[in-house]
Amino acid sequence: MNTCTEIKKEFMERNIKVSLTVHEAAEYTGIGRNALRKLLEWEAMPVIYIGRKILIRVETLDRFIALNEGKDLSNRADIIAVTKKEAV
Repeated sequence: MNTCTEIKKEFMERNIKVSLTVHEAAEYTGIGRNALRKLLEWEAMPVIYIGRKILIRVETLDRFIALNEGKDLSNRADIIAVTKKEAV
């Protein structure tokens, strides 16, 4: 099984991307697409909307994971949201 670092390296080798779609972000983090969409609904991290397409910055995902390590992401009260200031 790939670690987050290995997946990040693979993404970086294939393409230099600064943002990912929900599907790519789910693959990158290991968080299921539905769970990730729920986190976005809860405004746990800033996103970019292009029409119906949602993009999430890789740095934002990394920051979110670091802030919420060891927390239950299914419990909204336990989640530490990434603000726009922190994501930059």
